[in-house]
Amino acid sequence: MISLSMFSGVWRYRGFVLGSVKREFQSKYRNSLFGAVWTVLNPLAMVIVYTVIFSEVMGSRLQGVDSTFAYSIYLCAGALTWGLFAEITTRGQTVFLENANLIKKLQFPRICLPIIVVLNAGINFAIIFGLFTIFMVLSGTFPGWIYFALYPVLLLQILFSIGLGMVLGVLNVFFRDVGQFFTILLQFWFWFTPIVYPASALPPAVRELLVFNPMAGVIGAYQTILVKGQMPDWASLLPIAVLTVLCCVMGLLLFRKRAGEMVDEL
Repeated sequence: MISLSMFSGVWRYRGFVLGSVKREFQSKYRNSLFGAVWTVLNPLAMVIVYTVIFSEVMGSRLQGVDSTFAYSIYLCAGALTWGLFAEITTRGQTVFLENANLIKKLQFPRICLPIIVVLNAGINFAIIFGLFTIFMVLSGTFPGWIYFALYPVLLLQILFSIGLGMVLGVLNVFFRDVGQFFTILLQFWFWFTPIVYPASALPPAVRELLVFNPMAGVIGAYQTILVKGQMPDWASLLPIAVLTVLCCVMGLLLFRKRAGEMVDEL
């Protein structure tokens, strides 16, 4: 069984976790003229590009949705949340390698490292998605109370991301090709997920294959909530919920079994 002491150790080292998150956030802008202002300017520029370029210049529209900003919101709902998934999994697969010196020199619960990854990615996501939410409010496209249906979807996505990231992170210590392979896979995975195009644009035969894409249901849930202002099809999230449990359990088991060996491999 997975010991609860693993997580009680995280609580005892919460100062270390929060300090690491704070240091990483500050290090990004330590020598920049505008400092932390860039945390707002960068995501703000992304939101402006998505909304202005795609709604005004390209004039993109979504079938069945009568709104000038419909496609922009559809794109942001998918691209911003995909960014969170990509950041957690990509950093998760290298977290033990990147912190090799720290692991060898200090005694602390190694499980803290994936948690630090999630917290850092969460801060970045909160800033950019917060600005996106403000845009929806100002443009009159905010979906209302349905917006709060995002939270269970977001929780599911984060758990899936860190579970997969931990599996990849442990395997990558012993087999360095894992990280290289996943980087390539992630690019194909992005384009096989309806983010920049609606699923209806795919040929029927290809569309049926989306059932094997766990992120398709998650991204689709975000888009349904934010674009249509409707509850997502919760049943469509059942496959990724099962996969999330498997990834989290496998990640914890791999970590617990190989934690000692990882020190020798780093």
